[in-house]
Amino acid sequence: MKKKIKELVINFFKIIYPKFCPTSESIKQLLLLSFIQKIVGINRKIPWPVHFTSQIKAHNKLVFANQSPGISLSCYIDGRNGIIIEKDVRIGPRVSIISQNHNKSDFAKYDYCKPIIIKKDCLLSANCVILPGVELGEHTIVAAGAIVTKSFKKGYQIIGGNPAKVIKQIT
Repeated sequence: MKKKIKELVINFFKIIYPKFCPTSESIKQLLLLSFIQKIVGINRKIPWPVHFTSQIKAHNKLVFANQSPGISLSCYIDGRNGIIIEKDVRIGPRVSIISQNHNKSDFAKYDYCKPIIIKKDCLLSANCVILPGVELGEHTIVAAGAIVTKSFKKGYQIIGGNPAKVIKQIT
């Protein structure tokens, strides 16, 4: 019976969210998020479940595989220069992914840069910040509070600090 209800709710979510991918969130949590998002109107235009404390900019420039970016508490995801998130990327609470910088001469303008690319099976821990043009290799763990200012394409590593550096290689 419980399995049937879960299946029914997932099918309902696929109707109201064009980009819905089943998540590890509980059905109760997903129903609460969808009520706040679709009925109350916070993050209403985002075509996947997003936590009501998260903010998503330029959602049409986000490409992701099977996890809903912004479903964690208080995320800030700015996709104006593009963000590509591959399969099985976990994004923790209060993570910021910022894909563009202000122009150094005129703060009202933005500079173009390459999109952020986060390869498969990465973990972005709480309060980390990913800045424009960064590429993270497969199975990269970004430590809590890290500020990632450059790419770490090698993968299978833990990075952390401000600015982020390799802390440990993992197998």
